[in-house]
Amino acid sequence: EPKLGMFHDRRLLIGMANSLLIGFAVASVATLIGTTNAFLFERHSFRGRRILFVLMVVPLVIPGVMLGISILVFASSIANVIETATDLEISALRPGMLLVILGQTSFLTTITTLIIAARLRKFDGAMEEAALNLGASRGRVLATVTLPFLKPALIAGFLVSFLVSFENFNTTLMLVGSDAPLTITMFDRMVKGGSTPVLNAVSLFLIAGSGVLALISIMV
Repeated sequence: EPKLGMFHDRRLLIGMANSLLIGFAVASVATLIGTTNAFLFERHSFRGRRILFVLMVVPLVIPGVMLGISILVFASSIANVIETATDLEISALRPGMLLVILGQTSFLTTITTLIIAARLRKFDGAMEEAALNLGASRGRVLATVTLPFLKPALIAGFLVSFLVSFENFNTTLMLVGSDAPLTITMFDRMVKGGSTPVLNAVSLFLIAGSGVLALISIMV
């Protein structure tokens, strides 16, 4: 029993590490893509803009299980075609950490885009024009004028994406491989052994941690 308990605790620690890695990766990618999306939708007018915006929002309203299954089927189909044509095994397109990151990023990018776009909408373009008239390059204007203004939205988008990724279950369950994050590990342990003091303690820690990060995202 003690050995079994130690094994389960080690699995929880590994799950925690996997969740932190996935959350950081997803939040970073979603914030980067969300920033470019915000500039695209707020600064440019082009044909099909509304349709493209709707397509971006769609993953956010699709149930997580359906989204996970769709991504899994799509990725597996691509992997099967490549393997049939080249005899190369594409493990990245099979259930695993990379597919979890791609799956979560698909809908969290929408959240970061909306957060950053709302902030960018309030930006006074005259500040950029003044900096350009003074001889600054567009890259320097972006780095010293625009991005500092967007900093609160960037931080908020990153934290929200990290929180949602860390606690995501439905989509992750469909895409997870051997490197299970904490939510899947806790679910597996709950199904097999029921509620335990360790699970209760971890749950309390997650609730407290999530609350702190949520407050930080609101305050920035």
